[in-house]
Amino acid sequence: MEAKLYVGNLSKSTTQEELKSLFTQAGEVVTADIIKDRKSGESKGFAFITMSAQTEADQAVNMFNAFSLGDQALKVSLANPRPQRGVDSPVAGP
Repeated sequence: MEAKLYVGNLSKSTTQEELKSLFTQAGEVVTADIIKDRKSGESKGFAFITMSAQTEADQAVNMFNAFSLGDQALKVSLANPRPQRGVDSPVAGP
């Protein structure tokens, strides 16, 4: 089963290809998505990596949390599940 990682403290110049190449050392990378500002298109300094298995995600956390990439110490952890939006979500009152 796939597992998603949060990767923080990225240098603004880090590319998705660099991240994918790095995390491939821990296992199969399904996706590597750097989060960008909608207006400027500039990196917000964090990304989400999807690994093909939980064991590979755990290995990546062990290998790359505090790893130095571009003179930045990465912060790598399992991503928190995204809250669901939609019909069942509570609606704020007036």
